[in-house]
Amino acid sequence: MEQVVAAGTQFMREVNAAAVLRRLRAETSMSVSALARAVGLSRQAVTRSLNALAAEGLVEFGPLDRESTRAGRPAQLVRFRAEAGHVLGLSISPQDVRVAVSDLAGTVTAADATPLGPDQSGDRVVETLLSTVERTLRSTGVTTAGLWFASVGTPGIVDPAAGVIKLIPSMPGLAGDVLVRRLKEALGCPVYLDNDVKLATQGERWRERRAWSGERQPASPAEPRASATIEHARREDSLVMLHWGERVGAGIVLNGELYRGASNDAGDVGFLDLFCDVTGSSPAASGHPHGLGPFEDRVGGAEIVRQAAAAAERAGDGEFLARIAGEGALEAVLDAVVEGRPAALEALDVVARRFAKGIAVIRAILNPRLVVIGGPLARCGETLLAALRRHLAGEPLDQPALEVSTLQDDAVVHGALLHSLDEIERTRFGLVRSGRHEGGTPR
Repeated sequence: MEQVVAAGTQFMREVNAAAVLRRLRAETSMSVSALARAVGLSRQAVTRSLNALAAEGLVEFGPLDRESTRAGRPAQLVRFRAEAGHVLGLSISPQDVRVAVSDLAGTVTAADATPLGPDQSGDRVVETLLSTVERTLRSTGVTTAGLWFASVGTPGIVDPAAGVIKLIPSMPGLAGDVLVRRLKEALGCPVYLDNDVKLATQGERWRERRAWSGERQPASPAEPRASATIEHARREDSLVMLHWGERVGAGIVLNGELYRGASNDAGDVGFLDLFCDVTGSSPAASGHPHGLGPFEDRVGGAEIVRQAAAAAERAGDGEFLARIAGEGALEAVLDAVVEGRPAALEALDVVARRFAKGIAVIRAILNPRLVVIGGPLARCGETLLAALRRHLAGEPLDQPALEVSTLQDDAVVHGALLHSLDEIERTRFGLVRSGRHEGGTPR
């Protein structure tokens, strides 16, 4: 019986410490008394938790709050030591590798990106990623000894539990466990691997929450603000994020949880086949040399460039044709959309009409409140949204709200950072027993 009581007491202390730490992480500093009131514990219980956390280097007692107007002895201030450790968010795409470092409060202290050349063998990509990590860490004075966790997002079908990329047609050299194995050896910390679009979806939700808690909070009375907060939470908890670039994929959030499907590849909308002719043959039925699915074959980057070239040729726009003839053609077309070039706008409208069919299918099956367009096409902003809304206007069902991601190419690294911080909270901040993250799945 004594052992049961002791175990229960230890668990209670862990829960109390976790509650104290979570509240303290949201503030610059707090007095012990204010912290006790905020978490609903006695001052003595909070003091015990703070002493234990201070011994681990996670909190720091500061000077007395001599600016306080309260009578009696000045309050003792305490703060969370966000600098006690750091986490990494990593992103790999056929275009580049991206790295971001944050402290334990989620403040990004350094970020960098390196373009990938034509040599995209597994070893070459990993070496480029590791050199970018080294350069980024050096810029902020963090060493690998100070890293607590790293998360990385890649294209393809990923098994997060095994740390294996099962299928990655755009970068076949990374298939298998080479990426996680090399990162663990180099970084000396736990490494989590996931599909890039799923991490990008988490990154977008994280940005939404942070924006809402800051500049997006309305300066209206408490009751309207609460109503708006509820509406925002509903939007965030029922959304689909569509990554649109060379390839197309979706991250699905239902009832506030990231939906992964039976084999972790829910959202592979690039493999939708919506454009069969009456004979049943698909435009992409014979396959694609880069492993594109039927849908992304009709709306992806290569098709956008092809449509832009055809429109430029019809218009006799030789200058634009020359701009999109070489490397970086998709980026050139998207830049031209932003500039308002007619041939580029015509091409965008063609693929937007097709893409709208995909959104209509998603709406019919999932009925999300919000669809966020991420990836390279997000650069087209309101021009893209206006085209999609126009082509969705004739659909019989009410369509979800449409937005473009403000994070764009950085959404994956932000989602990776979020997962790393969630894992730190789970494994090192006293929440191991909660069971909310079993299997390494981010919230």
